Amino acid sequence: MDNIVFKNPEFLWLLLLIPVIIFFMYYFRFKKVSNLKISSFDNFKTKSFKSKLYPLLNTLRIISIALVIIALSRPQEISNSSRTKTSSGIDIVIAVDISSSMLAQDLKPNRLEALKSVASEFINDRINDRIGLVIYAGESYTKTPVTSDKEVVINSLTEISFDGIIDDGTAIGMGLATSVNRLKDSKAKSKVIILLTDGVNNSGFIDPSTAADLASTYGIKTYTIGLGTNGNARAPVALNPNGSFRFGITKVEIDEDLLNEVADKTGGKYFRATDNRKLEEIYEEINKLEKTEVEEIKYSDVDEKYRPFALLAFALISLELFLKYVFFRSVI
Repeated sequence: MDNIVFKNPEFLWLLLLIPVIIFFMYYFRFKKVSNLKISSFDNFKTKSFKSKLYPLLNTLRIISIALVIIALSRPQEISNSSRTKTSSGIDIVIAVDISSSMLAQDLKPNRLEALKSVASEFINDRINDRIGLVIYAGESYTKTPVTSDKEVVINSLTEISFDGIIDDGTAIGMGLATSVNRLKDSKAKSKVIILLTDGVNNSGFIDPSTAADLASTYGIKTYTIGLGTNGNARAPVALNPNGSFRFGITKVEIDEDLLNEVADKTGGKYFRATDNRKLEEIYEEINKLEKTEVEEIKYSDVDEKYRPFALLAFALISLELFLKYVFFRSVI
């Protein structure tokens, strides 16, 4: 009954007349009865069965009137459904610095793991967008092409680690250029790069400013994130004989001027993440800034319910007329 509504609810006020109709119906019925005074009823028969049922006609009439009123109010059952239509999706490439300095422990448990956790949540939130993944250190390559399959992207992100497959270093220009290459032919209305680094550009053969100009040419907005605390951090400083990293206190150096320049050239914004919470807030802000336009189309299916009431009223009126002029014809 939650989905039942009345198209013409004003007719329901007529139900208030039912008690009035009942009152006058019985009032005039008794007014029409003639009184006959006699000394004894001994020679009169008791009321017949038909006479006892005769008041049933009034009951049928009252029910019929109520049903007609309900039918006039047009009860309807409305089933609502909706369909979401993405009017303009966003293609996003996340460019991740995986140099050895990303193992620094000023974020917990380290910068790379903190990033992977926050970026995974960001990817899950971008339901209607396509996302790709580029990783870079001394050089860069595409880890995952732009795709709508979020599970593939998250699995690729989870697998990222510093494993020495690519040379160590920080080739910001290479990472940005590879990201631009993944988006330049995109037909999406909005194209975005989120580039994260924890150092300065010291590798690669593409200048970050040149890569930023390229991104601007293709209409690709770039958000840059500098990752690392202010001051010093415990980070890898050398390799042990067994191949593991030896950690020591090092100065955190991030080329913020360069990251600001890249963001400004492309219409993006620069952020600084000094701890886990700040990194989460940055991705939340980017999530709010880059909203996908989604149109929700609602459908309503209306099923008219007045017919059963009208048919039942017609049946009861017909029954009343039949009983009155056929079955109770001999009843005075």
